[in-house]
Amino acid sequence: MQTVHVGVGPVSFDDLVRVAREGASVVLADDALTAIDRARGVVEALAAAETPTYGVSTGFGALATRHIPTEMRAQLQRSLVRSHAAGSGPEVEREVVRALMLLRLSTLATGRTGVRRETAQLMADLLSHGITPVVREYGSLGCSGDLAPLSHCALALMGEGEVRDADGTLVPAADALAAAGLEPVELVAKEGLALINGTDGMLGMLVMAITDLRMLLRTADVAAAMSVEAQLGTDRVFAAELQDIRPHPGQALSAVNLTALMAGSAIVASHRTGDCNRVQDAYSLRCSPQVHGAARDTVEHAATVAGRELASAIDNPVVVGDRVESNGNFHGAPVGYVLDFLAIVAADVASISERRTDRFLDRARSHGLPPFLAADPGVDSGHMIAQYTQASIVSEMKRLAVPASVDSIPSSAMQEDHVSMGWNAARKLRRSVDGLSRVVAVEVLTAARALDLRAPLTPSPATGAVVDLLRSNGIAGPGPDRHLSPEIEAAVDLVQSGAVLAAAESVVGELA
Repeated sequence: MQTVHVGVGPVSFDDLVRVAREGASVVLADDALTAIDRARGVVEALAAAETPTYGVSTGFGALATRHIPTEMRAQLQRSLVRSHAAGSGPEVEREVVRALMLLRLSTLATGRTGVRRETAQLMADLLSHGITPVVREYGSLGCSGDLAPLSHCALALMGEGEVRDADGTLVPAADALAAAGLEPVELVAKEGLALINGTDGMLGMLVMAITDLRMLLRTADVAAAMSVEAQLGTDRVFAAELQDIRPHPGQALSAVNLTALMAGSAIVASHRTGDCNRVQDAYSLRCSPQVHGAARDTVEHAATVAGRELASAIDNPVVVGDRVESNGNFHGAPVGYVLDFLAIVAADVASISERRTDRFLDRARSHGLPPFLAADPGVDSGHMIAQYTQASIVSEMKRLAVPASVDSIPSSAMQEDHVSMGWNAARKLRRSVDGLSRVVAVEVLTAARALDLRAPLTPSPATGAVVDLLRSNGIAGPGPDRHLSPEIEAAVDLVQSGAVLAAAESVVGELA
């Protein structure tokens, strides 16, 4: 069992993935416990004072003007969590809930929130025991943070609501805690607010999307290399001297990949000289590194923003020295913007992938390949409808690329009069990343069939390794029509698992 230590500093991308997707357990580091205890002392001193302090001895949001007497503050915390756990719709994926819990714990560990160590420890224990609160898809406006999703998690700490246990069984939170030998906490001053006021859900989804897109964009380079090769395109346009005169870093890296992936191809060599009368390849082939590279650069910008957010302590109010200060750091705009940027680039990379695929199916543009790559055109339809599937996904991805972060619906009696909609941006990005993997998988599937149809000419060792991977996983080569959906799904699995990328890298080494 892997273990991730959460201290005062930020968790890493890798640690988040280990906890969210691989089920790693979580331990609070000693520096975190020290920071938590110090901040709690500040909050307790303020709670005992006669002067009201927002978030400690007052109501919240538009109700912040009410001073809450000491004997009612525990009820205040319970009421806050219960009322804010107002999500609706399908359950959010386990990995998303685990990611947001880890990130909330990371903020608690900074010593800026004022919770008790037993409250933070219980959140770590839920992660380590695989207990996942049920969080509903709808409810967050991304300001003040992801209130509703985090409230569903806080509810479980109180022993209320529903959770999934380590086996995925839906059980009452109280039963799951008891089965794990854990005691629910009774929240005290400031703790309810500290547990629910953060950008953790949208940030967790951003980090996982960046992780996936980094892999998928290198896989898109593999797919593009297969398509350029099988379309009898030239690799000369990817030469370093041509890329250097437009020095975008992502473009250069993609071009390096394409050159390496096509190296040693007998298919490319066959038309490097001689009777080839084409002056230029189509944009979808020739401009692959420009599109893939711009997407890479956008992903890395998003990673910079995510890194800053991981290093942040998002709460309101926060403990600063010996006082508690109100602030606006919970606003999700920085995260919401880049979530929307990534949905745009995912849609465009999918769009150019679909265009490369479509060229294989038109005999007027495929340079000698049979219509639709069919064994007996007219009797057989080949990959005709596989491209329809791509087109359907790309169309949806274009709709998903419409930004959520430009919208704002005021709430809380106009106290929260501008919100980020970052959670919504994250939810649609997850669907978009899945769509990109499926579009790229169909391109790989189609390009592999085209490469086979160029026999006796052989593909490059790297693209040939991808073809061999498909064939060894039950995806047959050219032939009469057969049930295509299982082959598409098998290709999707190979793309999403990283197997397609690994096959190419087994020949050329790690791609840039």
